[in-house]
Amino acid sequence: MKRALISVYDKTGIVEFSRDLVDLGWEIISTGGTYKLLKENNIDAREVNEVTNFPEILDGRVKTLNPYIHGGILFKRDEKTHVDKINELGIEGIDMIVNNLYPFEETLHKNGITEEEIIENIDIGGPSMIRAGAKNFKDVIVLIDPRDYKMVLEKIKEKNDLDLQTKKYLAKKVFNYTAYYDSLIGQYFNKELKDDFPDLLTLPYRKKTTLRYGENPHQRASFYLDHEDLKGTIGGMKQIHGKELSYNNINDANGAINLLKEFTQASAVAVKHANPCGVGSGSSIEEAFIKAYECDKESIFGGIVALNRQVTYDLSLLLNKIFLEIVIAPSFSSEALEVLTQKKNIRLLEIKEISEKVYKRPAIKQVDGGLLLQDKNLDVLLDDLNIVTNEFPNEKELDDMVFAWKIAKHISSNGVVIAKDSASIGIGLGEVNRFWAVEEAIERAGDKASGAVLASDGFFPFKDSIEAIAKAGVTCIIQPGGSIKDPEVIEAANKAKIKMVFTNIRHFRH
Repeated sequence: MKRALISVYDKTGIVEFSRDLVDLGWEIISTGGTYKLLKENNIDAREVNEVTNFPEILDGRVKTLNPYIHGGILFKRDEKTHVDKINELGIEGIDMIVNNLYPFEETLHKNGITEEEIIENIDIGGPSMIRAGAKNFKDVIVLIDPRDYKMVLEKIKEKNDLDLQTKKYLAKKVFNYTAYYDSLIGQYFNKELKDDFPDLLTLPYRKKTTLRYGENPHQRASFYLDHEDLKGTIGGMKQIHGKELSYNNINDANGAINLLKEFTQASAVAVKHANPCGVGSGSSIEEAFIKAYECDKESIFGGIVALNRQVTYDLSLLLNKIFLEIVIAPSFSSEALEVLTQKKNIRLLEIKEISEKVYKRPAIKQVDGGLLLQDKNLDVLLDDLNIVTNEFPNEKELDDMVFAWKIAKHISSNGVVIAKDSASIGIGLGEVNRFWAVEEAIERAGDKASGAVLASDGFFPFKDSIEAIAKAGVTCIIQPGGSIKDPEVIEAANKAKIKMVFTNIRHFRH
């Protein structure tokens, strides 16, 4: 007789599955709540202690950790010495394990949970059983996912067993599952001990969706979610309209959201290819969007717009005039939705807590052969504001410099931002030479550069940039400082009567 050991926390479909197994001639061994549920539904089952000849102890901490269980799982059916030993000891074979683990992840996310409750939801016996079954996959079927019940039953009904590839598929799911589960536990202790960079790194992520392709059509891609609080993140978004998101959509949207978090005033961020092409703040969200749009009316075409206020009817009319891939906001008025959903391809994403900076995971970048981890560059903006020139900026100029500095944090290095009246008017980015970035920003700002401010994500190595900035009419510069050429740069600024502020902190982004 074939035997299945069934002990599940998630009891979805388990009654029906167990009944079908019994009808196919299988014997069921079960534990605790699962055993009780099966008996309540008139399904014949044996309690595990009838097999182990040993009671559950330590409040259920020990129930299946027993040679009569693991011996029945792990012996090789085609190995005579194994079979002889099992028969000698009176151990019954176990041919199927149906188990999913204590809800450790779910417990972590409960409000007011105690450490004791968290620890008690670390499953020990379950992982041991399913790993044992997966190791012996040639002889033992292991089920951890209710979505596989139907497929397994159909194969058993057809051939009284599973083919080897299906058994390997189920074993693969087990080891991925237990690795994920253990990584959650490791991350919990890392967080408790404030160890963001442990010697052994485990990253628990769960697949949300398979994407059509990656950055290019020939690249495969998927989107995975962290288990942490996803409030205010692209991972926590709700798509309320439009076709599915692409790899580039998700990456660009993430950049737009992170820059948007720098602002508390009504603000709009337009992004193209993971870099801002326009940023604006104002007394209303409509004013903020107009400022962002006017920075670069061409590059915004086919881009992404992120907003930190509700999309109103008036704003929806402005948005609807241009082709946008995505609009992201904390909410959309019903009138705005009527307008925007007329375009079937535009994606509308709702992120209620879009301004919150609750996600504290280190930033990760993959390199061939490894990963780079670093603190996210979200919380730190300025170390100090040190005015280093003879001329002092006024309050409005300081406000515009800080506004431009926030944008400079989020553009590709080398990069500079020219801004005026809480609006970007020229952005130069991603250059190997800072002077080239300055030239680009000046060219894009045009006549608007007169009387504006400029922010540079890194220091100026030579005075040539200052001379070009002065010629364009820019009156204030904010930059990190720290170059051996600082005295020459300051002298050039004084000569041009430009006001310059050092932040003593840089914001490279590669």
